[in-house]
Amino acid sequence: MIQTNLENIEAAAVKFLQKSGNNRHFAFYGAMGVGKTTFIKALCKTLGVQGIVTSPTFALVNEYKYGEDEMVYHFDFYRINKPEEVFDLGCEEYFASGNYCFVEWPEKAEVALPQNINKVNIIELENGHREIGNLKKIL
Repeated sequence: MIQTNLENIEAAAVKFLQKSGNNRHFAFYGAMGVGKTTFIKALCKTLGVQGIVTSPTFALVNEYKYGEDEMVYHFDFYRINKPEEVFDLGCEEYFASGNYCFVEWPEKAEVALPQNINKVNIIELENGHREIGNLKKIL
């Protein structure tokens, strides 16, 4: 488990990526407003993404470049009505690319997620900090 707040979120992102090793696919679970997008922004910054990282709530997927030719794919399935809609995005190709894939609201389309995706839960603690922990695999 990693505990974080806004003051140390970048350190938490570094620790998260170090612990994740070669894993590149992450499904982030948590209540509305718990900080999924904020943490993904910190992960992108840690990876070296330049520019603005925003929630792809309406676009469903945003693409961010870092390094020479590396990509991060950031999904937000909040507005998905049927899991099948995710297949229309070509999600299989994104996951097969070998690039980082960060998914918000994965419970809306779990049928479309790769079986080996790392499930990460973010919860708000009573002191306002966040706890980032695994539901499966990495932490």
